[in-house]
Amino acid sequence: MPSTAVTDFKEIKQEQAREFLHDSIQVPEDLQPNVMVTTLDKVYNWSRKSSMWPLLFGLACCAIEMIATAASRYDLSRFGMEVMRPSPRQSDLMIVSGTVTKKMVPAIVRIYNQMAEPRYVLAMGACATGGGPFKEGYSVVSGIDKYIPVDVYVPGCPPTPEALIYGILKLHEKVERQSILSVPWYAKNGSEFVPVPILGPDIFDPRKVQIIKESTLGSGATVTGATGAVTRTLTPEPIPADVKARIRAAQAKFRAQKQPA
Repeated sequence: MPSTAVTDFKEIKQEQAREFLHDSIQVPEDLQPNVMVTTLDKVYNWSRKSSMWPLLFGLACCAIEMIATAASRYDLSRFGMEVMRPSPRQSDLMIVSGTVTKKMVPAIVRIYNQMAEPRYVLAMGACATGGGPFKEGYSVVSGIDKYIPVDVYVPGCPPTPEALIYGILKLHEKVERQSILSVPWYAKNGSEFVPVPILGPDIFDPRKVQIIKESTLGSGATVTGATGAVTRTLTPEPIPADVKARIRAAQAKFRAQKQPA
């Protein structure tokens, strides 16, 4: 079995530690084997990217590729990510793997809100990114980024395990660029809470109430005054009698067709 020489080991160690060294402070050569000067951001980001635990859930066929990525052939444990947590409160990364239906959106947003900061989202596959081949379906949303913020997009239908690993490495690069002074989870107001969409006849996002008012009511949605925007109360117009009669006739015709012979 070939052994690594001491000189080769020292070179490998120095190469691994070079990315964490301080940019301007130089350590004397006789102290370099024992002393290393770095920054708090580099140590903090290194520890976070080296132990980023994914959330254990999948939506469709992309989840099979995600499972293969965690298996022995590709081995996510190389990146400290082999522990897929069943609880969102113990997870750092949500991998949205598969088709996102309107029925699943409230559950996904609720799980995202339960994840502790810092949290990241990776949209895996064409369906999670933009709807995929099912985009024209009445029950499929055109991408999960319409409801929760997405950090990395991995294209493909489904993406290969190599593509998912590449997306994870890109997420690691994003983590390395972050600073404690600017990240939102240490700010005074913190990160924005995402309201859970309401599932009825269609999916409804509470954040778009004002947009819906302006597009449906037009100029009557708001009135701008000296103190700002004031909501105006509108009186609904009654349906004319002839329109009601046509609606009742159509309903009676439909019920007659549904009756057994």
